Formats: sequence, C-alpha cells, structure tokens
Amino acid sequence: MESRRRRIRTTTVRWLLYSLTLLCAAALQTMPGFLRIGECKPYFVLGIALAVAVYEGEFYGALFGAVCGLLWDYLGGRTAGMLALGMMILCFFSSVIVQLYLKPSSVNFFLMNAGAGLILMSTDFLFFYLMRGYAAPLRRYFIVVVPEVLISAALAVPVLYLIRRIADRFTLLD
Repeated sequence: MESRRRRIRTTTVRWLLYSLTLLCAAALQTMPGFLRIGECKPYFVLGIALAVAVYEGEFYGALFGAVCGLLWDYLGGRTAGMLALGMMILCFFSSVIVQLYLKPSSVNFFLMNAGAGLILMSTDFLFFYLMRGYAAPLRRYFIVVVPEVLISAALAVPVLYLIRRIADRFTLLD
C-alpha cells in the first residue's frame, strides 16, 4: 500500500512540475518585448511539449502536447485546436522517433525541435499569412519565421535538461 501511495504522489508531483514549467514558459512567451530580436519572438511552449513527450512516452506526450497547443491557441487569440492538433501529432511522432531511433541528446533535441517548429510555424504561416494575401510573404517567412524557429530551438535545449531532471527525480523504478 505504501508503494502505491508513493507512486501516486511522485506521479502527481512530476506532472505538477511539468505544468508549472509550462505555465512559466507561457508567461515568458507572452511577456511583451522579452527576448525580442527585430520582429522575431521565440516561443517556449513547443520545447516543453517535445521534452515531456521525449521522457513520458507517446501517449502522455501527445496528450501533454495537445494541452500545450490549446494553451498556446488561447494565449495567442487564435482558433482553438490548430496548434493543439499540430503539437499533438508532432509530440507523438517525436516520442516515437526518440524511442526507436535517437537518444535524447542536446543536438538531437535541437534538430528535432527545429524540424517540429518549422513544420508547425510553416503551417501557421500558410493559414494565417500566406492565404490571407499579405504583401511580401517570402520576405516575411525568411526574415521572421525561420530565425524564430532557430532561436526557439536553441532556447529549448536547456528545457530538455530541466525536464530530464524532473523526470529522473520523480520517476520510481518498480
């Protein structure tokens, strides 16, 4: 009985710490002028979602990715569900790729985060910028979207170590 209580307690604490990390990242992401370089503003929510997906598996990673996407949709004032669906799919496949082919190193996580960010931000750019007919779309894509993805991927590497520390500290070996 003690083992069951301890397992429930450590699982609850682990997910509470993941949630607090997500809320801190969302607050930093929506803070006006924080780490803004020209028109580029890094996003932190995707890095946390991918890091949790790497350490928690495909099912819980996809669920956490969907929650992160819904939070990002809400904070960005967008249609609810687009980023949630994209992040759920990306977190699922990132977790599967790490389980089958890669190890969770900082270089692999940077490349995985950059690829996922490029996919997610390119679809966002397609639906919210290109299809609406704004002027100079390629200029905006290469001056804003691509540097935003690279900066965000670089800033997500320390998040991987934070999530790894939480996962290692609050996971019981049965």
